[in-house]
Amino acid sequence: MEFEVRKVRAPQGRKKLHAEREEYFRLVQQGYGNNEASQRVGVHPRTARGWRNGRLFNSGRIEPPVHAQRAAVSASSGRYLGQHERIYIADRLREKASIRTIAAELGRSPSTVSREVRRNGALWRGTQWTYRPYAAQSRADARRPRPKPGKIGRCSRLRDYIQERLERRWSPEQIAHQLRRDFPDDPEMRVTHETIYQALYVQGRGELRRELTKALRTGRARRRPHRQAHKRQPRFTTPMVMISDRPAEAADRAVPGHWEGDCIVGANHGSAIGTLVERTTRFTMLVHLPNGHRAEHFHQALTATISELPPHLRRSLTWDQGTEMAAHHLFSTAANMPVYFCNPGSPWQRGSNENTNGLLRQYFPRAPTCPATVART
Repeated sequence: MEFEVRKVRAPQGRKKLHAEREEYFRLVQQGYGNNEASQRVGVHPRTARGWRNGRLFNSGRIEPPVHAQRAAVSASSGRYLGQHERIYIADRLREKASIRTIAAELGRSPSTVSREVRRNGALWRGTQWTYRPYAAQSRADARRPRPKPGKIGRCSRLRDYIQERLERRWSPEQIAHQLRRDFPDDPEMRVTHETIYQALYVQGRGELRRELTKALRTGRARRRPHRQAHKRQPRFTTPMVMISDRPAEAADRAVPGHWEGDCIVGANHGSAIGTLVERTTRFTMLVHLPNGHRAEHFHQALTATISELPPHLRRSLTWDQGTEMAAHHLFSTAANMPVYFCNPGSPWQRGSNENTNGLLRQYFPRAPTCPATVART
């Protein structure tokens, strides 16, 4: 049965307008604005706005909107703001309280409250920014259902751009940075590198072709879980000097001569290359390991390579806790160069070397052909 505007225009009270409210919400769901929907059902726009957003009385009491009265409030965990917290935020904002004061009273982060007001507030009559708690709760509930299609899946232009560069063996970090350069004014063509990894590794999303994982430098079809660092045992009998004791001049990259190093291993541990990267200039040196990468041979090859440098460029060396550096005390004595070790499971503490290793892996892959290739090198 089609809706008909009532012919009797005399005031009938809010509770008697059931049909008008139902038709109004149906039109709003179809995309009609408040003014047009209220005109079609024959009510004042202010009345319809009260149905949708709730009403504020002169006494300060807030009446919830109609849909909040009819439906039970969905239960939410303590991780998300609840309806009672949104009501408290609205009350304190009318009292001119600051965002930090409200956050402290709620036991929330100031950024959480600020983001809530900015994301779920609205302009009142096009001029004044206002925050209505029930409308905010409704917007939050509408955004919460999962799963949702990812940004890469929604935008075919963005998906094609990413897939093309993955096939050219670009890393997700390079793609994310290049998107900002190529599309500085297009927010739809913005994505973080983590979003690209999620589109590749998370099953069931299907945003990027699964075989594109082979184009990544790691070549992994799934992510490798990190080990818990606190469960690892000390690697060496000789005490290590940790990275926390490294001079401050090495951390700010102002003075050259501080190096980061690692050992990349070929297939079946049949070959290896030592890599050295200077932190200030990113100058890279490769250590030839003809006798293998065991500790008794590694420190000799490393000493021979470092000894080619002048003394003022041998200030420090930062390494991970790989077993090839078990004789680090012998290297420090022979090369007159202190060695500092990263914390377990913390490759970012020697990030320049890790990035260089990723580039080298494209030319020295961990593949059946790797041993012969490295041997010729």
